[in-house]
Amino acid sequence: QVQLVESGGGLVQAGDSLRLSCAASGRTFSNYAMGWFRQAPGKEREFVAAISSIGGITYNRSSVKGRFTLSRDNAKNTLYLQMNNLKPEDTAVYYCAAAPSPRTSLILATPGLYDYWGQGTQVTVSS
Repeated sequence: QVQLVESGGGLVQAGDSLRLSCAASGRTFSNYAMGWFRQAPGKEREFVAAISSIGGITYNRSSVKGRFTLSRDNAKNTLYLQMNNLKPEDTAVYYCAAAPSPRTSLILATPGLYDYWGQGTQVTVSS
């Protein structure tokens, strides 16, 4: 069992930056593939970025276009999402997710492949 707690969301203006954090507890964090997803009102959950247990990363290029940077600190059991040049269309609840995947290059971009989810953190970007 893994517990995930997101933080760092808030209300910002277009062009501002935020850094989201996802603190994990319960199991060996480095054995998990991790991901960030977001969900805006009335829309389906959307893939943002994901990282494998050994550090390979992929992004939803069509939506983040080099503005977001994903990283993980296994010593701190924490996943980060640095979001720069935020736009109103980035407004959503952001969720982190984890899937057991020790020592693999597996990067998961589909919500159904994840076993554990955080409660989400709201990001609101005003124009």
